[in-house]
Amino acid sequence: MRQKESLKKNYLYQSAYQVLTVILPMLTSPYVSRVLGAEGIGIYSYTFSIVTYFVLFAKLGLHNYGNRCIATVRDDPQKLNQTFSDLYALHVLICLTAMVLYAGYVHFFGGEYRTVFLIQGLYLIGQLMDINWFYFGLEKFRLTVTRNMAFKILTVVCVFLFVRTKEDVGTYVLILAAGSAVSESVVWLFLRGYVKPVKPKVSNFRRHIGPMLVFFIPSIAVSLYKVMDKIMLGAMTDTAQVGYYENSEKIINISLGFVTALGTVMMPRMTHLLASGHEGEGKQLFQKSSGFILIFSYAMAFGIAGVSGVFPAVFWGEEFTPCGILLAGLAVSLPFTAFANVIRTQYLIPRHRDRAFIGSVCAGAAVNFVMNLLCIPRWQAFGAVVGTVAAETAVCLIQIFAVRKEEKMGRYLLASLPFLLFGTGMGMLVYLIGLWRGPKVTTLIVQVAAGGILYLLPTWIYFYRRQPEILETLRQKTVGRLRKKS
Repeated sequence: MRQKESLKKNYLYQSAYQVLTVILPMLTSPYVSRVLGAEGIGIYSYTFSIVTYFVLFAKLGLHNYGNRCIATVRDDPQKLNQTFSDLYALHVLICLTAMVLYAGYVHFFGGEYRTVFLIQGLYLIGQLMDINWFYFGLEKFRLTVTRNMAFKILTVVCVFLFVRTKEDVGTYVLILAAGSAVSESVVWLFLRGYVKPVKPKVSNFRRHIGPMLVFFIPSIAVSLYKVMDKIMLGAMTDTAQVGYYENSEKIINISLGFVTALGTVMMPRMTHLLASGHEGEGKQLFQKSSGFILIFSYAMAFGIAGVSGVFPAVFWGEEFTPCGILLAGLAVSLPFTAFANVIRTQYLIPRHRDRAFIGSVCAGAAVNFVMNLLCIPRWQAFGAVVGTVAAETAVCLIQIFAVRKEEKMGRYLLASLPFLLFGTGMGMLVYLIGLWRGPKVTTLIVQVAAGGILYLLPTWIYFYRRQPEILETLRQKTVGRLRKKS
């Protein structure tokens, strides 16, 4: 029972952080978009996309692999100390190599954005100090969440104070990159309470480097359809198109944050359950997560598509009106991305099904790259949207195929069909409200309120008639918590 409560608390911590990541961009994005403009946003996005590849190399798959390793040995203090020390020592060597390579890139290819590239290099310093994987493996989410919240808020304050004109792109980059670097460093202050670092064994490096490379391959593959599209946009079109795509993708990523929170919390728990022989409990958690994620992702996808005609002009200004069709297009990828995240973090990675995981994301990367080459020259930013949707769909379908013998994924999809219909109807009606009222703040408020009612009401009726035990369980838990508080 204590483990279940811990799981709920961990998800609440992660969800609270994701709520903050929703609210803060909603505060800064309209301001930054109007101050820096599409070109300024594009410069930031383009240079950040480049440094992201060096950060990926610095990570070398440690985030998922380290998380899994720590979750496996966390009940043995001696193994925990040695595993952490070996992994971090190897991480330092890889990070220093990435820093040298990045310095060479900036020197030879930085061009007119050399100063911005140098500032972006602070992300590599932050990566050097990153030990989040250790705390995630221990399921100590409160520590990382509270730290991230504090620095996110501080970053927002600094953006409003110091970013004032279109010439402040460098200042904007500095605030974000420095905030990230300092945030990653703070958790070292609490490390002694959980582990005692020992002398790393170089002989163990070879044992870790292989699996880390296994996780590195999908990281690079995923980056091809998460980061490379912006680089290809910048190379084939202009920074304004990158800016349109960056803002549109940001809204989608905010929605996916709730999905990521569940995956982050569930992966170490599933790994620990399987290592302890509790396969049945792991399957129950997987089934519940799948249903919840599909219901949630349909709501977000059709909600975003519904407000796409009004949101960009109201939120970012008239200059970003072209983002409307980009938002609607990217929303299509949400259910596929969300469902694939559940399969990946709660089934494939905990069960060491690394080959299926790697194969799916590599196929997605190939699909994305080909579609970008074909579509970006013709449709510019919308071409990148087509590539992303195609890639996310391919990844999801391949992962479903990979687990088809162990889990009957079709039943989850069939069970979610009513919510797909609820979402479709809600999205159409919300979009019609936008056409009727025009792009105004009041229109957006009406759309959001109507969308919530139009999706939640039929969802409640469905559970009331088909699965009343779920509503009864929720009622009992709510009443119980209210009694405890009183």
